[in-house]
Amino acid sequence: MSLPAPESSARLRDALLAADFTADGLLELLGAPAYAALARSETVPALRATRGDSPLETLVRLFLLQQAVPDDRVGAALPLDQCLADGWLVREDAYGGGSAGVRATVDVRPYGGEEGQDWFIVSDLGRAVGGAGGAGTREEGVVLGVGGASTTLAGITVRAPVTRALDLGTGSGIQALHAAQHAVHVTATDLNPRALRFTRLTLGLSGAPEADLREGSLYEPVGEDTYDLIVSNPPFVISPGARLTYRDGGMGGDDLCRTLVQGAGERLNDGGYAQFLANWQHVEGEEWQERLRSWVPRGCDAWIVQREVQDITQYAELWLRDSGDHRTDPAQYAARYDAWLDEFEARKTKGVGFGWISLRKSGAEDPSITIEEWPHPVEQPLGPVVRAHFERQDYLRAHDDAALLAGHFKLADEVVQEQIGLPGAEDPEYVVLRQNRGMRRATKVDTVGAGFAGVSDGSLSAGRILDAIAQLLGEDPVLLRDRTPEAIRLLVEQGFLEPLD
Repeated sequence: MSLPAPESSARLRDALLAADFTADGLLELLGAPAYAALARSETVPALRATRGDSPLETLVRLFLLQQAVPDDRVGAALPLDQCLADGWLVREDAYGGGSAGVRATVDVRPYGGEEGQDWFIVSDLGRAVGGAGGAGTREEGVVLGVGGASTTLAGITVRAPVTRALDLGTGSGIQALHAAQHAVHVTATDLNPRALRFTRLTLGLSGAPEADLREGSLYEPVGEDTYDLIVSNPPFVISPGARLTYRDGGMGGDDLCRTLVQGAGERLNDGGYAQFLANWQHVEGEEWQERLRSWVPRGCDAWIVQREVQDITQYAELWLRDSGDHRTDPAQYAARYDAWLDEFEARKTKGVGFGWISLRKSGAEDPSITIEEWPHPVEQPLGPVVRAHFERQDYLRAHDDAALLAGHFKLADEVVQEQIGLPGAEDPEYVVLRQNRGMRRATKVDTVGAGFAGVSDGSLSAGRILDAIAQLLGEDPVLLRDRTPEAIRLLVEQGFLEPLD
């Protein structure tokens, strides 16, 4: 199906905003339960909530529920003739129906920007990700809308002002849309030319500047160009073959993600960030952390967070459901399932990890590479947390133990102390510091660590605080100064303490 002409985007945007066809407007109209159900691609509650004839109800039925709507109702909400002429809408009889009315040709979904902007993500009809059955399509060139993966990447991305940003594998354009708010120039690439056209529609309908759109795979479209920010939610699924462009990378195992990460180093400007979502194999006889460590390009610091691990049967079933294969002939489904397991067996894969990979071009001879498993809840957006993580690595790399003890620190905001022990006991068995923001980490500390954190307000150096603690506890201050810097480093690295110098 041909796509709408982007030239009418500004007029259509005005009509959508006038009808309050926004994220906030939808929430008010539908109510929280129906709004949440719609995000899961469940439409019945929204159908029940849009039985009236207001412009907003008309637009929900038209663009989100893919219903045919009578001309007069659409004409009250949109410039009908122009939307028909430009291809946003089509008459019902063009689909073989006999009743009067029009239908949308694309999914137009309100999306709230990080600063409250009213944006719109344009994708193929019914392809807003999130339903229990996954995308449910076996169409090769389909372009999906916003899903959990794309919003996760948007949330973890560092939002510093930059000159040049690259959205690699742009899809419907959500990462390019975010980048356009803080980058002077945005380049968006995709192997699927249809995705580039959708990105242009998303940017135009959201009132964002146009991007430099380039067709091709991985870094091929950008040649030797370099960037201050690279983001990618790539087709990272580890699958037998490349059936679906939006998810299957077409390279063996996790080679696509490895190639993407390794290639980022030479395309980042000094101080630049590259941030990816990825899958990686857990292979028999190999530590997954070492596998990922080998991906990190020279001259880059890295922070890699594994959020989830699935065994190979769970993984195969997830993506077979995603493409709707579980609804096909049972013999065909079994054959496809077998093919996935054959692929994993050949590669000695016992599980598949999913997570975030963040790189920063530091140029350090001794790069900081942090690889951890963190399946616990976090608080988005994490972009500021990612940036602060790398800044702390710079600080720790530049300060030996003597410099650390001369430094001044402040306990991070929203950190609380918990004392764990038996009821009635005179002293706790141990003390836990817990973050209520960001990564929401928790770490055990001893009496010295708890006391140090509790009085760290920036007024005294670390060494002077330890001297006071030594006097209070009756310990040798020299020995305490010798053994405590390691604990201070850990609290700084994990974000419990903030250096002030």
